[in-house]
Amino acid sequence: MTAPAWQADPYAEALRTGRGPLYLRRADGWLLPLEVERWCAAPDAADLTVLRRCRGTVLDIGCGPGRLVAALAELGRPTLGIDISAEAVERTVSLGGSALRRSVFDPLPREGGWGTALLIDGNIGIGGDPRALLERVASLLAPDGVLLVETAAQDVDERAQVHVYDGGRAQGAAFPWARVGAPALLRHAREAGWATPPEYRVDRWAVGGRAFLALRRASRTGAPVPGPPRRREPQD
Repeated sequence: MTAPAWQADPYAEALRTGRGPLYLRRADGWLLPLEVERWCAAPDAADLTVLRRCRGTVLDIGCGPGRLVAALAELGRPTLGIDISAEAVERTVSLGGSALRRSVFDPLPREGGWGTALLIDGNIGIGGDPRALLERVASLLAPDGVLLVETAAQDVDERAQVHVYDGGRAQGAAFPWARVGAPALLRHAREAGWATPPEYRVDRWAVGGRAFLALRRASRTGAPVPGPPRRREPQD
C-alpha cells in the first residue's frame, strides 16, 4: 500500500532529519522544491512580519514542524497548529507548541472563533481547490478575524496532482495541490465571500522573495470587517 499524502516516508524522514532535498513532483516531471531546512529552523525575517500581524487566537493550518506555532507560544499568544502528518505534529509539540493531527476540513476546536488563521509556506494549495479552502477558513474565523496567506511570487493559478518526492527513488501517493499568485488569490477570495479590492485596500507585502496577503471577511453589507492598522514592510 502507498502511504497517504504528506504521510509518506520522504516527508516524515525530512522532518525527522530537518534536511532535504524534498519536492512536490507533477506527473510531467516538473519539481517544486520544498524548503525543509527553513521550515525546521527558527522563524526568519519574512516569518516575523507574519507573526507581528497575528491577533487573538491563532490557527496555523498545515503547521508542518511547528516553527510559527512555537514562536507564537513563546510570545504568549494562544495558538494551535493542525497538520495531517504525525511527524509534523510530534515535532511541533516537542518545540513547546500545541498541535492536533487534523485536516482543515475535519471538525476543529473553536470553529467560528479564531482571531487569525495562517496559510503559510504555500498552504493555500491544500486540497487543490483554493476557493473551497477559503470558504472553509472563513467558517473557522471570528467575524473580525484575519487570514494571513503566503502566495506564489509569480502570477500563477495552477492545479495539479503531485507526489512528495525525495529526488531519488522514494515517492508518496498522488494528491491534489494548487499554486496561486496574488491576483488569482484575490479572484478566488471574492468568489468565496471575502472582502477584496476594489472595496478596500488589501494588506499586501513581500520580504525575502516571499509574498503575503492579509484578507478579512466581508460584513453582511459587503464591506470589509475593520481590522487592526496595517504595517508597512520593506519591499524586495
